[in-house]
Amino acid sequence: MKKLTLAATFASLAIAAPLATFAADQPVIGLITKTETNPFFVKMKEGASEEAKVKGAKLMTGAGKVDGDNAGQVSAMENMVAAGAKTILITPSDAKAIIPSIKKAQDKGVMVIALDSPTDPLSAVDALFATDNYKAGVLIGQYAKASFAGKPVKIATLDLFPGNPVGAQRHNGFLQGFGLASNDAKTNELAKPAEVVCSADTYGDHAKGQTAMENCLQKNPDINLVYTINEPAAAGAYNALQKAGKEKSVMIVSIDGGCDGIKDVAAGKIAATSQQYPLKMASMGVDAGVEYASTGKKASGYTDTGATLIAAKPIAGVESKDTTVGHDLCWGKK
Repeated sequence: MKKLTLAATFASLAIAAPLATFAADQPVIGLITKTETNPFFVKMKEGASEEAKVKGAKLMTGAGKVDGDNAGQVSAMENMVAAGAKTILITPSDAKAIIPSIKKAQDKGVMVIALDSPTDPLSAVDALFATDNYKAGVLIGQYAKASFAGKPVKIATLDLFPGNPVGAQRHNGFLQGFGLASNDAKTNELAKPAEVVCSADTYGDHAKGQTAMENCLQKNPDINLVYTINEPAAAGAYNALQKAGKEKSVMIVSIDGGCDGIKDVAAGKIAATSQQYPLKMASMGVDAGVEYASTGKKASGYTDTGATLIAAKPIAGVESKDTTVGHDLCWGKK
């Protein structure tokens, strides 16, 4: 009966190797992402899989159906713990709701590391390997401010969803970088200065980004600057602007620095993006899991995995790299 239960558990997850190849002395590491379709998390999964092969670890993977699917992440975590994972890497969809499940795993001796997205509070996990999302927002805000050079601005913010730390930090960091009234990095509330004439949630999705931009243009057709939570949302916003004949008169800035996103910067669809490195986050997480399995030493604290401003056109006084560098570094590849 136990064998059937274990087989069913593994069948419910995407696993990096067949059950029969799991050896008793190989560390089992779980990776739970927000979705399986967002290019950022696809690349993170690839990076974790590659590092696990190099280090002789076995990787189990799971994800929510959509960004914000806490129940899907809880189910994946419970299955991984039951299947013997001693380290779980997670990009939390809900920074607070996932905490009871994290605590249950830790009580069973599992090390839990957050990648990309912090829990609330951060101390709920053993460690965090992630971009400084507030700083990433500041970088694109500074670029946009320098680009407008004091000209009047009407901003649309295409955000993630309410209460999410990553969404709040990027949004508020962008406003801070632009020199507008904003909140600090410790709050999950979105600042709404008068210059922001429209805000909408996109869940980081292309189609939702396009719909959000269309709605914002109906509300205020004079929008001339668009902040987006990520590049899929930015691509959707650009489609809406193009359909409205406004793609040349509205600036879009974003965050992620994925390979497709860098192509959009090079093509002039996105003016600038803050590049982050999911491959680095994933490989560091796997390395920490292997170390824990071999020595019992847990990772701890926050490690900043870096952010770089990538822009098609350099602006005096704002440090940036060009799209050639952005392409060479996209997702953290060497």
